[in-house]
Amino acid sequence: MKSIAPIVLFVYNRLDHTVKTITELQKNLLARESELFIFSDGPKNNNAYLGVEKVRNFIKTVDGFKSVTIVERKKNYGLAASIIDGVSKIVNDFGKVIVLEDDLVTSPFFLTYMNDGLNIYQNDDQVACIHGYLYPIKSSSKHSFFIKGADCWGWATWKDSWRIFEPDSNKLLTEVQKSKSQREINFNNSYPYMKMLKNQIHGKIDSWAIRWYISTFLKQKLTLYPGQSYVANIGMDDSGIHNGVSDNFDVKLASEYNEIKRINIEEDSEQRKLFEKYFKSLKFNIFNKIINKIKSYI
Repeated sequence: MKSIAPIVLFVYNRLDHTVKTITELQKNLLARESELFIFSDGPKNNNAYLGVEKVRNFIKTVDGFKSVTIVERKKNYGLAASIIDGVSKIVNDFGKVIVLEDDLVTSPFFLTYMNDGLNIYQNDDQVACIHGYLYPIKSSSKHSFFIKGADCWGWATWKDSWRIFEPDSNKLLTEVQKSKSQREINFNNSYPYMKMLKNQIHGKIDSWAIRWYISTFLKQKLTLYPGQSYVANIGMDDSGIHNGVSDNFDVKLASEYNEIKRINIEEDSEQRKLFEKYFKSLKFNIFNKIINKIKSYI
Protein backbone atom coordinates (compact mmCIF):
# COMPACT_ATOMS: atom_id res chain seq x y z
CA MET A 1 0.00 0.00 0.00
CA LYS A 2 1.32 3.44 -0.93
CA SER A 3 2.04 5.65 2.04
CA ILE A 4 0.31 9.00 2.52
CA ALA A 5 2.56 12.01 3.15
CA PRO A 6 1.96 14.26 6.17
CA ILE A 7 0.70 17.79 5.53
CA VAL A 8 2.37 20.81 7.10
CA LEU A 9 0.30 24.00 7.29
CA PHE A 10 1.75 27.35 8.40
CA VAL A 11 -0.62 29.90 9.94
CA TYR A 12 -0.30 33.28 11.60
CA ASN A 13 -3.03 35.87 12.29
CA ARG A 14 -5.37 35.71 9.29
CA LEU A 15 -8.43 33.86 10.55
CA ASP A 16 -10.57 34.19 7.39
CA HIS A 17 -7.78 32.84 5.19
CA THR A 18 -6.99 30.01 7.59
CA VAL A 19 -10.64 28.93 7.76
CA LYS A 20 -10.90 28.86 3.95
CA THR A 21 -7.63 26.96 3.57
CA ILE A 22 -8.58 24.27 6.09
CA THR A 23 -12.20 24.00 4.95
CA GLU A 24 -11.14 23.23 1.38
CA LEU A 25 -8.38 20.90 2.55
CA GLN A 26 -10.95 18.92 4.56
CA LYS A 27 -12.83 18.25 1.31
CA ASN A 28 -9.83 16.45 -0.19
CA LEU A 29 -10.31 12.79 -0.97
CA LEU A 30 -7.31 11.76 1.12
CA ALA A 31 -7.85 14.15 4.03
CA ARG A 32 -8.97 11.48 6.49
CA GLU A 33 -5.92 9.38 5.66
CA SER A 34 -3.50 12.30 6.14
CA GLU A 35 -1.73 13.52 9.26
CA LEU A 36 -1.92 17.31 9.57
CA PHE A 37 0.69 19.39 11.38
CA ILE A 38 -0.22 23.04 11.95
CA PHE A 39 2.59 25.45 12.86
CA SER A 40 1.21 28.64 14.43
CA ASP A 41 3.74 31.48 14.53
CA GLY A 42 3.84 33.75 17.58
CA PRO A 43 2.72 37.40 17.36
CA LYS A 44 5.31 39.85 16.13
CA ASN A 45 3.80 42.68 18.19
CA ASN A 46 0.74 43.58 20.27
CA ASN A 47 -1.25 44.44 17.14
CA ALA A 48 -0.91 40.85 15.90
CA TYR A 49 -1.70 39.21 19.25
CA LEU A 50 -5.51 39.11 18.94
CA GLY A 51 -5.37 37.73 15.39
CA VAL A 52 -2.96 34.99 16.44
CA GLU A 53 -5.22 34.03 19.37
CA LYS A 54 -8.28 33.84 17.11
CA VAL A 55 -6.45 31.58 14.68
CA ARG A 56 -5.19 29.36 17.52
CA ASN A 57 -8.67 29.00 18.97
CA PHE A 58 -9.96 27.94 15.55
CA ILE A 59 -7.25 25.40 14.72
CA LYS A 60 -7.91 23.64 18.03
CA THR A 61 -11.35 22.71 16.64
CA VAL A 62 -10.05 21.25 13.36
CA ASP A 63 -10.89 17.64 12.56
CA GLY A 64 -11.44 15.56 9.42
CA PHE A 65 -7.87 14.26 9.23
CA LYS A 66 -6.15 11.11 10.46
CA SER A 67 -4.62 13.26 13.19
CA VAL A 68 -4.09 16.96 13.88
CA THR A 69 -0.95 18.16 15.68
CA ILE A 70 -0.57 21.83 16.58
CA VAL A 71 2.76 23.54 17.22
CA GLU A 72 2.34 26.97 18.82
CA ARG A 73 5.48 29.06 18.51
CA LYS A 74 6.24 30.88 21.77
CA LYS A 75 7.91 33.69 19.83
CA ASN A 76 7.63 35.16 16.36
CA TYR A 77 9.79 33.23 13.91
CA GLY A 78 8.68 35.06 10.79
CA LEU A 79 7.34 33.15 7.80
CA ALA A 80 10.68 32.10 6.29
CA ALA A 81 12.23 30.76 9.51
CA SER A 82 8.98 29.10 10.52
CA ILE A 83 8.70 27.23 7.21
CA ILE A 84 12.35 26.20 7.13
CA ASP A 85 12.17 24.88 10.70
CA GLY A 86 8.77 23.20 10.33
CA VAL A 87 9.47 21.52 7.00
CA SER A 88 12.84 20.29 8.26
CA LYS A 89 11.30 18.73 11.38
CA ILE A 90 8.48 16.90 9.62
CA VAL A 91 10.34 15.78 6.50
CA ASN A 92 13.17 14.39 8.64
CA ASP A 93 10.66 12.41 10.71
CA PHE A 94 8.50 11.12 7.84
CA GLY A 95 10.82 11.17 4.80
CA LYS A 96 8.43 13.32 2.76
CA VAL A 97 6.05 16.21 3.29
CA ILE A 98 3.28 18.26 1.66
CA VAL A 99 3.49 21.99 2.44
CA LEU A 100 0.76 24.63 2.52
CA GLU A 101 0.43 28.19 3.81
CA ASP A 102 -2.69 29.86 5.18
CA ASP A 103 -3.57 31.65 1.95
CA LEU A 104 -3.79 28.62 -0.34
CA VAL A 105 -7.05 26.86 -1.15
CA THR A 106 -7.03 23.47 -2.81
CA SER A 107 -9.01 21.35 -5.19
CA PRO A 108 -10.48 18.13 -3.70
CA PHE A 109 -7.88 16.29 -5.79
CA PHE A 110 -4.85 18.19 -4.46
CA LEU A 111 -3.72 15.53 -1.98
CA THR A 112 -4.26 12.77 -4.54
CA TYR A 113 -2.07 14.52 -7.07
CA MET A 114 0.64 15.36 -4.52
CA ASN A 115 0.83 11.84 -3.09
CA ASP A 116 0.83 10.23 -6.53
CA GLY A 117 3.70 12.50 -7.57
CA LEU A 118 5.65 11.76 -4.40
CA ASN A 119 5.18 8.00 -4.79
CA ILE A 120 5.91 7.83 -8.52
CA TYR A 121 9.14 9.86 -8.39
CA GLN A 122 10.39 9.04 -4.90
CA ASN A 123 13.43 7.14 -6.19
CA ASP A 124 14.35 9.66 -8.88
CA ASP A 125 17.12 11.87 -7.56
CA GLN A 126 16.67 14.45 -10.33
CA VAL A 127 13.17 15.35 -9.12
CA ALA A 128 13.24 17.69 -6.11
CA CYS A 129 9.69 18.96 -5.87
CA ILE A 130 6.04 18.28 -6.70
CA HIS A 131 4.03 21.47 -7.24
CA GLY A 132 0.25 21.89 -7.04
CA TYR A 133 -0.18 25.38 -8.55
CA LEU A 134 0.08 26.11 -12.25
CA TYR A 135 0.35 29.65 -13.57
CA PRO A 136 -2.53 30.64 -15.86
CA ILE A 137 -0.59 29.85 -18.99
CA LYS A 138 -2.40 29.16 -22.24
CA SER A 139 -1.61 25.51 -22.71
CA SER A 140 -3.72 22.85 -24.36
CA SER A 141 -2.01 20.09 -22.37
CA LYS A 142 -3.59 18.73 -19.19
CA HIS A 143 -0.67 16.47 -18.44
CA SER A 144 2.07 17.03 -15.90
CA PHE A 145 5.51 18.26 -16.96
CA PHE A 146 8.91 19.22 -15.53
CA ILE A 147 10.54 22.63 -15.14
CA LYS A 148 13.99 23.22 -13.63
CA GLY A 149 14.11 24.49 -10.04
CA ALA A 150 11.38 24.44 -7.39
CA ASP A 151 8.23 26.35 -6.52
CA CYS A 152 6.28 27.38 -3.43
CA TRP A 153 2.46 27.51 -3.71
CA GLY A 154 1.34 24.08 -2.52
CA TRP A 155 4.36 21.83 -2.88
CA ALA A 156 5.91 18.61 -1.66
CA THR A 157 9.37 17.15 -1.33
CA TRP A 158 11.43 14.34 0.17
CA LYS A 159 14.03 14.30 2.92
CA ASP A 160 16.97 13.87 0.54
CA SER A 161 15.76 16.68 -1.72
CA TRP A 162 15.23 19.11 1.16
CA ARG A 163 18.89 18.64 2.08
CA ILE A 164 19.67 20.62 -1.08
CA PHE A 165 18.17 23.75 0.49
CA GLU A 166 20.88 26.38 1.03
CA PRO A 167 19.83 29.10 3.51
CA ASP A 168 22.87 31.30 2.83
CA SER A 169 21.87 33.72 0.06
CA ASN A 170 25.43 34.94 -0.45
CA LYS A 171 26.60 31.41 -1.20
CA LEU A 172 23.78 31.03 -3.70
CA LEU A 173 24.66 34.28 -5.44
CA THR A 174 28.31 33.25 -5.70
CA GLU A 175 27.35 29.91 -7.25
CA VAL A 176 24.97 31.59 -9.70
CA GLN A 177 27.68 33.99 -10.80
CA LYS A 178 30.16 31.14 -11.25
CA SER A 179 27.71 29.19 -13.36
CA LYS A 180 26.66 32.30 -15.32
CA SER A 181 23.07 31.15 -15.12
CA GLN A 182 21.39 34.45 -14.19
CA ARG A 183 19.47 34.74 -17.43
CA GLU A 184 18.15 31.18 -17.27
CA ILE A 185 17.17 31.57 -13.60
CA ASN A 186 15.19 34.65 -14.65
CA PHE A 187 13.39 32.65 -17.35
CA ASN A 188 15.19 34.41 -20.16
CA ASN A 189 14.98 37.65 -18.18
CA SER A 190 11.19 37.54 -18.10
CA TYR A 191 10.94 37.46 -14.29
CA PRO A 192 13.31 39.08 -11.71
CA TYR A 193 14.25 36.11 -9.54
CA MET A 194 17.84 37.33 -9.26
CA LYS A 195 16.58 40.67 -7.99
CA MET A 196 14.66 38.80 -5.33
CA LEU A 197 17.81 36.96 -4.27
CA LYS A 198 19.73 40.23 -4.02
CA ASN A 199 16.88 41.80 -2.04
CA GLN A 200 17.12 38.81 0.29
CA ILE A 201 20.84 39.47 0.75
CA HIS A 202 20.22 43.16 1.49
CA GLY A 203 17.45 42.41 3.99
CA LYS A 204 14.70 43.97 1.89
CA ILE A 205 12.70 40.73 1.93
CA ASP A 206 12.83 37.51 3.92
CA SER A 207 11.96 34.73 1.51
CA TRP A 208 12.64 31.03 1.93
CA ALA A 209 11.09 30.43 -1.51
CA ILE A 210 13.73 32.25 -3.58
CA ARG A 211 16.43 30.28 -1.79
CA TRP A 212 14.59 26.99 -2.37
CA TYR A 213 14.17 27.75 -6.08
CA ILE A 214 17.79 28.70 -6.67
CA SER A 215 19.16 25.90 -4.45
CA THR A 216 17.42 23.30 -6.60
CA PHE A 217 18.16 25.09 -9.87
CA LEU A 218 21.89 25.08 -9.18
CA LYS A 219 21.75 21.32 -8.61
CA GLN A 220 19.92 20.88 -11.93
CA LYS A 221 16.87 19.48 -10.15
CA LEU A 222 13.35 19.48 -11.56
CA THR A 223 9.84 20.20 -10.31
CA LEU A 224 6.75 18.35 -11.51
CA TYR A 225 3.92 20.75 -12.42
CA PRO A 226 0.31 19.70 -13.01
CA GLY A 227 -1.45 20.26 -16.31
CA GLN A 228 -4.21 22.05 -14.37
CA SER A 229 -3.98 23.88 -11.08
CA TYR A 230 -4.91 22.11 -7.85
CA VAL A 231 -4.12 25.24 -5.79
CA ALA A 232 -5.28 28.86 -5.82
CA ASN A 233 -3.77 31.74 -3.86
CA ILE A 234 -6.24 33.94 -1.95
CA GLY A 235 -3.65 35.84 0.07
CA MET A 236 -3.37 38.88 -2.16
CA ASP A 237 -7.06 39.74 -2.25
CA ASP A 238 -6.92 41.70 1.03
CA SER A 239 -3.84 43.74 0.13
CA GLY A 240 -5.50 46.66 -1.61
CA ILE A 241 -3.68 45.74 -4.82
CA HIS A 242 -6.04 43.10 -6.17
CA ASN A 243 -6.03 44.38 -9.73
CA GLY A 244 -2.25 44.72 -9.70
CA VAL A 245 -1.30 41.29 -8.42
CA SER A 246 -4.05 38.80 -7.67
CA ASP A 247 -5.74 38.96 -11.07
CA ASN A 248 -2.47 37.94 -12.71
CA PHE A 249 -2.34 34.71 -10.71
CA ASP A 250 -6.02 33.76 -10.62
CA VAL A 251 -6.69 30.20 -11.72
CA LYS A 252 -9.66 27.88 -11.94
CA LEU A 253 -9.19 24.92 -9.63
CA ALA A 254 -9.22 21.47 -11.19
CA SER A 255 -12.70 19.93 -11.03
CA GLU A 256 -11.44 16.47 -11.98
CA TYR A 257 -8.32 14.45 -11.52
CA ASN A 258 -6.04 13.57 -14.40
CA GLU A 259 -4.03 10.66 -13.11
CA ILE A 260 -0.30 11.23 -13.19
CA LYS A 261 1.50 9.06 -15.69
CA ARG A 262 5.23 8.64 -15.44
CA ILE A 263 7.06 10.75 -18.02
CA ASN A 264 10.68 11.29 -19.03
CA ILE A 265 12.54 13.22 -16.37
CA GLU A 266 13.61 16.22 -18.39
CA GLU A 267 12.59 19.85 -18.63
CA ASP A 268 9.73 20.54 -21.01
CA SER A 269 11.12 23.26 -23.28
CA GLU A 270 7.71 24.14 -24.72
CA GLN A 271 6.17 24.63 -21.30
CA ARG A 272 9.17 26.70 -20.25
CA LYS A 273 8.54 29.02 -23.19
CA LEU A 274 4.92 29.35 -22.07
CA PHE A 275 6.14 30.32 -18.58
CA GLU A 276 8.36 32.98 -20.16
CA LYS A 277 5.52 34.31 -22.28
CA TYR A 278 3.26 34.48 -19.25
CA PHE A 279 5.87 36.25 -17.11
CA LYS A 280 6.42 38.82 -19.86
CA SER A 281 2.69 39.50 -19.95
CA LEU A 282 2.58 40.56 -16.32
CA LYS A 283 2.14 44.22 -15.57
CA PHE A 284 5.38 46.20 -15.49
CA ASN A 285 5.25 47.07 -11.80
CA ILE A 286 3.95 43.77 -10.51
CA PHE A 287 7.31 42.74 -9.01
CA ASN A 288 7.43 45.79 -6.75
CA LYS A 289 3.86 45.15 -5.66
CA ILE A 290 4.70 41.55 -4.78
CA ILE A 291 7.73 42.71 -2.79
CA ASN A 292 5.55 45.17 -0.90
CA LYS A 293 3.10 42.37 -0.18
CA ILE A 294 5.89 40.18 1.20
CA LYS A 295 7.11 43.05 3.38
CA SER A 296 3.64 43.73 4.77
CA TYR A 297 3.14 40.06 5.62
CA ILE A 298 6.54 39.82 7.32
